[in-house]
Parts: sequence; C-alpha cells; structure tokens
Amino acid sequence: MTAAATPVVVTGTGTDVGKTIATAALAALAHSTGLDAGICKPVQTGLRPGEPGDADEAARLSGTRRVLEVRRLPDPLAPETAARVARMPQATLDELLGPIRRWLDVAQDTPAPTGRLDLIEGAGGVFVRLGTDLTVLDLARSLAAPVVVVARAGLGTLSDTELTVRAIEAGGLRCAGIVIGSWPYDPDLAERLNLKDLPRLTGVPVLGRVPAGAGQLDPEEFTRHAAEWFGVDTIGELRQSRLAAIDC
Repeated sequence: MTAAATPVVVTGTGTDVGKTIATAALAALAHSTGLDAGICKPVQTGLRPGEPGDADEAARLSGTRRVLEVRRLPDPLAPETAARVARMPQATLDELLGPIRRWLDVAQDTPAPTGRLDLIEGAGGVFVRLGTDLTVLDLARSLAAPVVVVARAGLGTLSDTELTVRAIEAGGLRCAGIVIGSWPYDPDLAERLNLKDLPRLTGVPVLGRVPAGAGQLDPEEFTRHAAEWFGVDTIGELRQSRLAAIDC
C-alpha cells in the first residue's frame, strides 16, 4: 500500500471519549489544508437501517463527501456482542478489509491534486472486538495504518492513554499522536498538567484539543474553527506517521 492510500485509524482510550467529533475535526483540518478527506466506520452499532451513523455525523460536520460504513448492528453494544445478540454472523477481517480497500482504491484512482487523508474510526478502544478474535488493532495492522488515540482530558487519562499507546506499539503499529476529545473551556489543574504529562509518559505528541461541545456547532462554524484546535504541523505529523507505518 502506498503512502497516498494508507489511512489513519482513529481509536480511543474507551467509549464516549469523543472519537467521532475528533474524526470530524481531523477531516475538517485536512480540508482546510487543501486535502481531500474520507471517513470510514467499519462497524456501526446501536442504530437501525436508515439512521445516520457516526461516519455520517463526522461527514456532516466536516463537509466530507467520501463516506463508507461497512457493517451495521442494531444493539448499542460492542460489535462482537451486538452480532451475537442479533444472531448475525460475526464480522471477519476479510469482510471488513474488502470494502475498505476498494473504497481506498477508488479514491486512489481519482487523486486530489494536493493529496488526501482517509480516516477510519474504530469502536471504543483498541481491544474492542469487531468480530470474534478481530480487534481494531488487527484491522489497523492489516491496513499498515498509523493510529491516532482520542483521550479524555481529566484525572485518570494518563494511565488509560499510556496503556493504549503501549498496546498499539506492542502490536507493531505506530501511534501518530493523541487528540483530546473534549477539552473544557476552563481546565482544572489536573487537565492542564495532563496536557504536558501525556507526551512525556507516552512518547507521542498531543496533536490537538477539540473543545467540549464542538459537536453542537453548525458545520460552517465547525470547519472554520477546526484548524485552531490542532498544532501547526498536525497534517505533517500524520503524513510522516503514514510513511513510517509503511516502512515498519
């Protein structure tokens, strides 16, 4: 897989840390720098057919047009459990990889003049089962994709985030950095110190901080402010991580 076709997997330190809004913000950042962005959700749970999913919401906020959802399960549970409860077959790696690779290939066939960034939003944390014995890390490894970790801002996030980054690296993958999924308007002492301690303890940069409530903004305002939420070279960091992931 070439650097141009290599996606970035967005995972979290757990559920409800702001992965979808962080994915939207990264896509909006890509658009602001002239890149084409795509958003993929391999497995969506907790929604019925026809209801807008996480990928749709991230696309709505960011203005992204290339969107893919591979599989949907009705119950709001971890994907493996949701499939079992619904008496549906478990997802396999090939079942998920096939549509994702075709989606990436189509974008490769019609390249944007200035490049592109394809984002794949996982479910929960890195060890959430997308199917039996199939984790978010397995999917990222099969795509040779670097991983961005979305983390909480407050007390307890240091351990959660370090464990997640270590798991990514132990799996032979590259962690591109951390995004704080919901940064408070008035951060307390722990939150302010965490911003410095996270890169010190994990060895990877904090790429950005998405403000609390950003998902409530209208799309125009969301996209207008997204670049302010990230470091000046976040796109460069992601590009280098994609190149390094291919070489691993």
